[in-house]
Amino acid sequence: MPEGSFTWTHLEKQHRVVEKKIDWLWLILLLLAAVVLFSINLGGLPLQDGNEATVARVAREIWQAPADSMRWLYPTLGGEPYHQTPPLMQWLIAGAYAVGGVNEWTTRLPSAILTAISVPLLYCLGRELFRQRWAAIYSALIYLTMLPVVRYGRLAMLDGAVAGFLILMMWFVLRSRRDLRYCLGVGISFGLICLTQGIMGVYLGAVVLVFLYWDTPRLLTSYYFWMGIFIGCLPVFCWYGFQVWNYGYPFSIDVNTSLSQIKTISNDSSAAPWYYLLEIGKWTWPWLIFLPQTIRITWDNNNLSWAKLIIVWCGVYLLIISLISWKLPWYIFPIYPSLALALGFQLAEMENVPSSLGYPHAWVTSFAMLAVVASAASIYFSGRTLDNLELQIIFAAVALTMTLAAILAARGDRQFLKILIWGSYISLLLLMKSNYWIWELNTAYSVKPVAAMITKIDPAVKEIYTSFPYHRSSLDFYSDRTIIPASIGELQYYWQYDSQPYFLLNTSTLENLQFKSIRVVDQVGDWQLITKENN
Repeated sequence: MPEGSFTWTHLEKQHRVVEKKIDWLWLILLLLAAVVLFSINLGGLPLQDGNEATVARVAREIWQAPADSMRWLYPTLGGEPYHQTPPLMQWLIAGAYAVGGVNEWTTRLPSAILTAISVPLLYCLGRELFRQRWAAIYSALIYLTMLPVVRYGRLAMLDGAVAGFLILMMWFVLRSRRDLRYCLGVGISFGLICLTQGIMGVYLGAVVLVFLYWDTPRLLTSYYFWMGIFIGCLPVFCWYGFQVWNYGYPFSIDVNTSLSQIKTISNDSSAAPWYYLLEIGKWTWPWLIFLPQTIRITWDNNNLSWAKLIIVWCGVYLLIISLISWKLPWYIFPIYPSLALALGFQLAEMENVPSSLGYPHAWVTSFAMLAVVASAASIYFSGRTLDNLELQIIFAAVALTMTLAAILAARGDRQFLKILIWGSYISLLLLMKSNYWIWELNTAYSVKPVAAMITKIDPAVKEIYTSFPYHRSSLDFYSDRTIIPASIGELQYYWQYDSQPYFLLNTSTLENLQFKSIRVVDQVGDWQLITKENN
């Protein structure tokens, strides 16, 4: 071998080693930043009504059940069969309960960790997709600093884990174009999605099929691809098969109960087709500022693989969930990684633009407007109680970030991106450290004191009727009972015909009902737990 050729090969190997070390350094830094953001104050607030408390209750029943009960295979909710989704997340939470006991921190920890891991996974996907390090870095950092990603990823819900498995599946899809052995990883990732979210995983599988049909159709005729899908889905087939074998065919999938629970979080369950576009518009600031240019550059490059993937990922999934009648804000979670990838590529391209050309005035104006809004909010909360001091500081951090970003962008200084990322991260860190990151908790009465009152009665009493207008799954979880909303007429009926009914009523409802022979078990605030007086 000629000496020059040997030297070139040696330098090439050294370069690859350095590149790998840099990649590993970024992976570690991104993971640490994500773990801090997703774990801080994780157990500081009660569980949220809806999916979070429901998932936690199913996991607790799995953990509490005797080993020979097969409850892990046949999960229950309040003692009734639970078929809404396969119980992968519930298994993980039950495992956390076995180690750290039942509390908010152990309930949210599995989802928080899986979502945190999805941040460096997105960096890996970006490196595979763009071959540019800064595009991958910006993509991961944008994803990390999206408010809905952090909020829903910290909750004991399914969507953060699904997003992580989806990113992993997309990485395997891209790798399998060069090495068919990665098809097994595609199948396993798809199986994990389905074991977490059930038939909703099919929608994400459709995204992969459409992308491959457009970009790499030869994979769709590959024996290895479909064999990988089959192997990955075997656990899913087994779980559904056991449900059919145990409960009969077709085993009932109780969707109505779930929908009644999640209405407590979103009153827009049945909304217009553009509902998710509004969700993106409300919660993806400040990154929404770059979206018009990002859409243009992505569409202009639709002959390239990265653009095809982002167009299909966003377009197909957004179309599918928009056509579903029931719309919930966390259903859009799987779109955020693709948006982050598109925005990351756009910001990386800006690194190649001479600073002398400046940045669009729309960006500077948008940053300035966000700064004004955040400043006004900070001033508003400064004149209120000390409890709002955290909100004042959070909005002040946002205002400072946007002000500095606007000034630097107006000067054509590229450092405005670093300020924007760091400021967004610090602002989110302050929000997660506060008691306001689950703001839905402030829309109804505090659950834990009421639940503590309910737990004082005989454990044999499993059903309690309440005058509260909707079902609160968090109250079920903390009281370990089923609290059933009932109308005035239903309450009167149960009081007359049940020998020993238990009611959870507010003061005004109790006065309107005018029951006789009442025994007040206990009272917390405006809520009283009553039953009939024994004669």
